[in-house]
This record gives sequence, C-alpha cells and structure tokens, in this order.
Amino acid sequence: MNHLVVFAHPNPKSFCKGIVETIEAASKEKGDNVTVRNLYEIGFDPILKPADFEALQSGNISEDIKVEQEHIKWADVITFVYPVWWVSLPAILKGYVDRVFSYGFAYESVDGVPRGLLNGKKALLFCTTGSPNEYYAQNGMHNSMKQTTDAGIFNFTGMEVISHTFFGAVPSVPDETRKEYLKEVEKIIKDNI
Repeated sequence: MNHLVVFAHPNPKSFCKGIVETIEAASKEKGDNVTVRNLYEIGFDPILKPADFEALQSGNISEDIKVEQEHIKWADVITFVYPVWWVSLPAILKGYVDRVFSYGFAYESVDGVPRGLLNGKKALLFCTTGSPNEYYAQNGMHNSMKQTTDAGIFNFTGMEVISHTFFGAVPSVPDETRKEYLKEVEKIIKDNI
C-alpha cells in the first residue's frame, strides 16, 4: 500500500512531528511504502494566484502542483497531520488543498453537480489542539471541523475518511498522555490501513 503523509507544522520538534514519525514506523512495519510531504520543509507556496487559474484553464499546471498531484495519484491512503489553529487547518495546509485539490484533478462537475475524482483513496486525519477535547466537543467544534474537512474536502473529492482523531491539550498534558496518544496513532494505522 502507498501511504502519503501531508504534514503541516512549522516546529520540527512538535508533537505533530512525533505523530508523523509514529505513522512512518507503523506503516513501514506493515510493509507499506510511505512518503512524507512536510509542507514547511519543502517550502510549499500556499498562495493561490491569478496565474494558477489561468494555468488550470490552459492545462499548464505549475510544476510545484504537478509534483504534489503525482504524490496524490501514487497514494492509496492520504494522511493529514496538523495542529488546529482557529478551529481550522493551518494556512499552509489550506493553501495546499486550494492549489493541489483542483478542479479537473480532485473533482469535476457533471450537469452542475460536483463529482469526486479521487475515488478509491482513503484518508486519515490526526490533529492536535491546545485546549482539551472536552472543550471542542461540548461546543460542537469537533463536529464542525469534521464536517468541513471530512465531508467538505475528502468526501467531496471521492475519498473515504477512515479516521479523524483529535489529540487535546497537547502542550499541557503529561508525557504519559502524549505516549498514549502515539500508541493510539499506531493502533489506528495498523488496524485501519
């Protein structure tokens, strides 16, 4: 199985990086091929420019987008790993979605109805938050984030979301809790892909 991990955290020592390392190890242990795209490390440009629209219409997609789309084509499973900032994706990851999951590649319109083009691919999401999970759950933010990302991005483009996991209060929980979080990541990877 080909597993693409899209990682969006600027701190190379972040807990998100630990999640990525756990995903890599668990996937490799299963015999999967793993590619990690660290959006900060590769200097991904998240800004959707007027020239991008013109390029899409003429079929001359920019080289940086072609590279990312080739990774997506290669993948059977795509995992996003990111911190939740302002109840959303970090700007660099939102820009990745805007530029890479483009019309004609990730979806199309048939008789005015959108249709996903990434059918058969599976998606997982691992998100970290600064506040406890209970805070996000009680005010409906977890459900809102799942609706906008799972349904609004992945299902919209034809992918099946296998798991969307939130790890709460990451900066303030004890090390033992973070270790348990990583065990959960490993279990999700081994049990679901």
